[in-house]
Amino acid sequence: MFLVISAYFAILSVMALAMMKIDKRQAQKRGQRIPEKNLWRVALFGGGIGAYIGMMMFRHKTKHTNFRLGFLMLAILQAAVLVWVYTEFGFD
Repeated sequence: MFLVISAYFAILSVMALAMMKIDKRQAQKRGQRIPEKNLWRVALFGGGIGAYIGMMMFRHKTKHTNFRLGFLMLAILQAAVLVWVYTEFGFD
C-alpha cells in the first residue's frame, strides 16, 4: 500500500516539478504558458511536494502568496499522508 501511494505521489510530484520548469522557461521566452489551474490541479491531486520544490528551485510564482502558501500547505499535507500511510501499513 505504501509503495503504491508513494509511487503515485512521486509521479505527480515529478510532473508538477517539470510543469513549473516548463512554465518558467515559457514565461522567460514570452511563450505559451501552462494555465495556473493546471498547476493547481496537479498539485492538489498529489504533486504538491514537487510543485513546491519546483517553485523554489526555479524561483517561479514565488511572488504570488497563494502559490507560496498553497503549495507549501499541500506539500506538508501530502508528506503527512505519506508518513501516516507508512506508519499504518508499512511496506505491505
